[in-house]
Amino acid sequence: MSWMRGITCQLRAWRTARAQWKADMAEFKTAQKEARRKGEWPENPGPPPTGFSLLPWLLMGMGSFSNLLQGKTSNPWIGGLGLFVFNSLYIYVVFRSFVKEKRTAVSTLAALVVMGLITCGLALGYGGSWLYFFPLLGLATGAVVRGPRLGQVGLALTALAAAVSVYRSGWDAINIAYGTFLSTMVTAAILSLSEAVRELRAAREELARRAVEKERMRFSRDLHDLLGHTLSVIVVKSEAARRLAPRDMEAALDQITDIEAVGRQALTEIREAVTGYREGSLATELDRARSALSAADIDPVVRRSGLPLTPQNEALLGWVVREAVTNVVRHSRATRCEITFDGVLDRVRLTVADDGPGDGTGDSPEDADSPATGPAEGITIDGTGLKGLTERLATAGGSLRAGPSPRGGFTVTAELPVEAVDLTSAVVATTGAAAGTTSGATAGATAPRER
Repeated sequence: MSWMRGITCQLRAWRTARAQWKADMAEFKTAQKEARRKGEWPENPGPPPTGFSLLPWLLMGMGSFSNLLQGKTSNPWIGGLGLFVFNSLYIYVVFRSFVKEKRTAVSTLAALVVMGLITCGLALGYGGSWLYFFPLLGLATGAVVRGPRLGQVGLALTALAAAVSVYRSGWDAINIAYGTFLSTMVTAAILSLSEAVRELRAAREELARRAVEKERMRFSRDLHDLLGHTLSVIVVKSEAARRLAPRDMEAALDQITDIEAVGRQALTEIREAVTGYREGSLATELDRARSALSAADIDPVVRRSGLPLTPQNEALLGWVVREAVTNVVRHSRATRCEITFDGVLDRVRLTVADDGPGDGTGDSPEDADSPATGPAEGITIDGTGLKGLTERLATAGGSLRAGPSPRGGFTVTAELPVEAVDLTSAVVATTGAAAGTTSGATAGATAPRER
């Protein structure tokens, strides 16, 4: 009776897997609807594939089943038993193929070999629609064999299918052989790619989580080093001032003055410690640009692609975004602004283009932003205008161009050479920018307007 318990456990496991798959699909569909409602692209690629995704292909055996019911098959009991065993093994193999540990197990490979023997026996014995079990065998083989030996196994299975089909159906063997090869290779390619994408996504999330933990620990250590001694001094001097106040007010006032000086020094040190967080990255500046443009009734369109940048390049391009968006908000009278960031060969390019009737030069010569306005320095943000940005980009090996667009409006284009960047540092920068988005979005509507 042990085999009955095994079958019962297997059926229970399949029911559990089906319930989990349905729950994952429902969650995925809900996330898709929410993303479409917000006009975003869903980040979740959906639930991982399971054996249920390969079960519909069993319908390819309906022709053989129909022959059995219509009495067109000799020895129907043998054919029916072979059909039942093949389908059972197919379900067993495809469900195990989606679990790494079970996919390479001896029992899975043995079941695949038995499937091959049954397929050859049924195809040689009956021919016709029974030959379509070879493509089904190819699906199961592609789901199990995804390594470097896939090509050899796929070609061997195709040759076997072609030989059996030639013996039974002549030239119709071409279709069977092609279907077997295609089902084997395509199934393996799709499942391998899906698995690789999910592993990469999991690795990225793990890197981001570790980077956040590392940055949190670093920041907490910095704050402890900055404030630990300072707060201790403040507590000691406060206690001294409390004791001196009843009998020597002048000495107590001296202690309070020292407390004020220590507090101001601590405030300065804290500001210096969080400077990197306040400056933010290119992602932070893009979020602030969206906020500023939306507040000015200008439709923001942001497109970003390419590899991560070094912090220096992100800072430079962030200043370009800030300066260009300031000009759009103040002078363009535009209704739409496109900010595009992409990589071109060994350079990265940032383009800010609006559709306004203005030329981006401001309302007066003193207010000009374009380098074409002569000696005017232009709008400055902490000492940087378009002219200053041109010089800073040139120092970094880049360039900045600004002027009217042939299609109307005004366009600012910045280019910088691509530099190698450490993946962990890029994750830290991206995570830090995401952490500052909440406060940066509020300040973004007013910060770009400062001269």
